[in-house]
Amino acid sequence: MSRDRAARALLAAFFLATAVDLGGLLADVWTVHAVTKPLLMPLLAGYVAVRGGPRLLVAALLFGWGGDVALLFDADPAFMLGMGSFALGHICYLLLFKGAPMRRPLGALYALALVGTVALLWADLPADLRIPVAGYSLLLTVMAFRSSGLGPYAGIGGALFLLSDTLIATGVAQWPQLPAPDFWVMATYAAAQCLLALGVLRAPGRTASPQREGSAVPAYGDRRTAL
Repeated sequence: MSRDRAARALLAAFFLATAVDLGGLLADVWTVHAVTKPLLMPLLAGYVAVRGGPRLLVAALLFGWGGDVALLFDADPAFMLGMGSFALGHICYLLLFKGAPMRRPLGALYALALVGTVALLWADLPADLRIPVAGYSLLLTVMAFRSSGLGPYAGIGGALFLLSDTLIATGVAQWPQLPAPDFWVMATYAAAQCLLALGVLRAPGRTASPQREGSAVPAYGDRRTAL
């Protein structure tokens, strides 16, 4: 099988697994979610690897997989472990976004969103989670802001990641939830990771050669458009 065919097969498998996972959540069949959720990020990471994407991007997705698995367990230590794994993934993304232009007006909006969200959630969060959640929220918000410098794919992906984790935080704070709250968390999360991955792969001036795997985002030139 050629690299292009293998990449397309892995991306199709990611979309299929995502659809099955979301269907399981809508049907309230937890077993389906427990089986399909751990498949998502490895499939997406495999797609990135076959495309010759940066190792940091593969690492970010695999740290996301670690967070996904941890959050399948309903316990405070698992929540903290999952949050830590996602935080490492955000650091990988920030390293990938190094050198991307900063959209300062958007930064002000993200800063207002961070302060407002943490302030509103603070009193309703468990006391032992307030500082960790605030620190994680800061890192996530910075990642979402910096992703916007890489173009619309990555920028929307970063915003959706922020939305997904905000939905999780409102659940931890025991705020009223949307119907099928886990569906919305996973829908925004899967879309976020996919768009971030595509945004990095489509970065202007980037080539997909294996020799460039370890590089961060290169100089900004012509934009690649192929998936």
